[in-house]
Amino acid sequence: MTIQPLLKAHWPAVKAIYEAGIATGNATFETQAPAWETWDKAHLNHSRLVAVDEAGTVLGWAALSPVSSRCVYGGVAEISIYIAAEVRGQGVGRQLLQALIADSEVHGIWTLQAGTFEENTASIGLHTQAGFRVIGHRERIGQHHGMWRNTVQMERRSPTVGAA
Repeated sequence: MTIQPLLKAHWPAVKAIYEAGIATGNATFETQAPAWETWDKAHLNHSRLVAVDEAGTVLGWAALSPVSSRCVYGGVAEISIYIAAEVRGQGVGRQLLQALIADSEVHGIWTLQAGTFEENTASIGLHTQAGFRVIGHRERIGQHHGMWRNTVQMERRSPTVGAA
């Protein structure tokens, strides 16, 4: 497996993995994957990664979104990470998240944030193993298919970027 920059050419596979995550009901408030152009505009231009196997099959993806347009938050980003169902639990997410953290720091990101449905214990565990800490819980933050959902808010502060 290798980690590579996520390119427009990866979008069909990335979108399929995203849609599979949406279908679980525990990955996101979104109910459908957007078109490439919409997704592209919503994510930072850097720190977009895919994990691919030897045959070039996309196994997972990760990307960052800005949390605010205000310059003071320029080093803060929200993480998205999705792993293909058939390779979950095999270390793909761990390697992809570690690569995303490293790439984010190269680009001056000092805080990564993640908001996860409380039922998604696998994602919470993945983030915890990567150095994220729980900073709070948001109760009834939004409705998903007519049900109020709670999220666990997590963050990881870089030990190097913004440390001084």
